[in-house]
Amino acid sequence: MASMRELKGRINSVNSSHKITGAMKMISSAKLRKVQSALEHLVPFRKQLRSTLNNLLGDDREYQSPLTEQRPVRRVAFVVFGSDEGLCGAFNVSLFKLLLESMNRTNEELGESPEYVVYPVGKKVASSVAKMGGVEVADVTYLHSRSGGDAVKQLSDELTRRFLAHEIDRVELVYFHFKSVGVQTLSTRVLLPVRVADLSDAPKDAYPTPYIYEPDSETIFRTVLPLYVRSTLHETWLDSKTSEEASRIMAMQMANDNAKKLLESLQLEYNKLRQQNITAELLDILGGSVQ
Repeated sequence: MASMRELKGRINSVNSSHKITGAMKMISSAKLRKVQSALEHLVPFRKQLRSTLNNLLGDDREYQSPLTEQRPVRRVAFVVFGSDEGLCGAFNVSLFKLLLESMNRTNEELGESPEYVVYPVGKKVASSVAKMGGVEVADVTYLHSRSGGDAVKQLSDELTRRFLAHEIDRVELVYFHFKSVGVQTLSTRVLLPVRVADLSDAPKDAYPTPYIYEPDSETIFRTVLPLYVRSTLHETWLDSKTSEEASRIMAMQMANDNAKKLLESLQLEYNKLRQQNITAELLDILGGSVQ
């Protein structure tokens, strides 16, 4: 049985951990609100780009762009959006498992194993990807938790350049989609090539008003499409950051609850041991007075 001094030390230690996890939960909550705000400001811009593309595709014309080229897949790039910091539960482990599952799915889809290029965003995922064999690991250290839109643009430009140069035939995003603080779902999304059929999801009579395009509609389509790709990548990155902070909030909440339960258990054990010592001392005093 532990002594009173040992129990007191454990109580102080658990109490300190309880305060730390509570503070980290509050910090993550503040970061979550900040990232959510950035995501809410980006979504209207991406929706407007999609609306513009829908308007162009509404006249049943065939638009061609190098970013929509469907070709035999020999090299596949996966962009995995992880975290730079830990204490967020199984966030990074789940992403790495989904990456492996996506590779297996691609092998089954193509009937052979293509070459893989992995862009690990976040130190935690990068450390896991570095141990993989037979894949090219790209350097994405410029994109981290404190990066801004310029870093996302740099990654988007690099992926687009490699796709247009036929160095990569498909780009797929692996990330957590944020639904609520308590629910985040593992998701994948094909970034390149852009599927025109996915853009023209509006009914044909949704845009009855004729449009006059200046410059011509083909030029507008080729100009807006790269912006759409960049905004999709940016939205996915913010979605992942929001999910990361939500996962950290849940992890800190669980740790906080467990610390509270352990603290109550230790305090009860300490009180019992203290009562036993007091009772033993009283018995010694009473025994001495009887003698």
